[in-house]
Amino acid sequence: VEAARHRSFDRLGVRVTRPRTAIGTRGVVHRSHAMLTKFETKSNRVKGLSFHSKRPWILASLHSGVIQLWDYRMGTLIDRFDEHDGPVRGVCFHKSQPLFVSGGDDYKIKVWNYKLRRCLFTLLGHLDYIRTVSFHQEYPWVVSASDDQTIRIWNWQSRTCVSVLTGHNHYVMSAMFHPKDDLVVSASLDQTVRVWDIGGLRKKAAGGGGDESGMRMPGGGSIGGHDLFGGGDAVVKYVLEGHDRGVNWASFHPSLPLIVSGADDRQVKLWRMNDSKAWEVDTLRGHVNNVSCVLFHARQDIIVSNSEDKSIRVWDMSKRSGTQTFRREHDRFWILAAHPEVNLLAAGHDSGVIVFKLER
Repeated sequence: VEAARHRSFDRLGVRVTRPRTAIGTRGVVHRSHAMLTKFETKSNRVKGLSFHSKRPWILASLHSGVIQLWDYRMGTLIDRFDEHDGPVRGVCFHKSQPLFVSGGDDYKIKVWNYKLRRCLFTLLGHLDYIRTVSFHQEYPWVVSASDDQTIRIWNWQSRTCVSVLTGHNHYVMSAMFHPKDDLVVSASLDQTVRVWDIGGLRKKAAGGGGDESGMRMPGGGSIGGHDLFGGGDAVVKYVLEGHDRGVNWASFHPSLPLIVSGADDRQVKLWRMNDSKAWEVDTLRGHVNNVSCVLFHARQDIIVSNSEDKSIRVWDMSKRSGTQTFRREHDRFWILAAHPEVNLLAAGHDSGVIVFKLER
């Protein structure tokens, strides 16, 4: 039986539906994982999500151009930020500063202070839609992926572009920093996943080589990720080929040398890498439409993916097989986010967000 729900209107007039009890798919609690829904919203299509590391907050960026800030514990909309012109596909909280970054179809990257409740500045340089934006764990960097076929790394303190990574020959759908190593992983509609070595950029930052202060040459001062004077800031390390349609998402494992990717060929692929090469380990089949997003669960040995087939799938990493499918009736899924500290996941779909836990 579906959980009893109660509706409440928060102070900004948005209806929030909060399940009282935990349910699995269609009300069935499953053997392997039950999906415990903690919070749901009703809104325009959700394209980007980010959990706050300390507070019970989640950012949702919408196809309508609005960015919503929700308290998922209270079930209230805390704030909304409405400065982008057109869909906002990427959003990310900073892990320690009161900041978040967003990227939209207006070619703009905006850095916001949520305490001051305003946009601090806009980073310009991309020539087409921006798909994802995320902060580096340690350095004052943002990495962005764009339909202009480039990945850019920006210093948000000096407000400059410090590197342009070229090599993809179609839209770049996602790009993110490795949690510990000097690497970036990107996914593109050119059917490849690329891993980039940004060790040169870090050495420059650590060495105070002038560039990090924003003293760049006009136009960014780096071509194809190579400094004009020969030292490569960011160079491609591996090109992972195996998908036979465009790749929508690629994620690093938080601690193991693994990558997971999801594509329009409806497949989720698992890749392994060492110092000299990277290779395909396995293919997870089950989705019946484009795979939108895929990530490793930080605390369990599972992969979670979602798709335009209106489902979230859970895959056992050791068995390399699907253990669970959670379906929605009418809504395609577009994005997944994992909480950095606690066992919480979020998924964005055509008409809102679900924040949930996977319990064994």
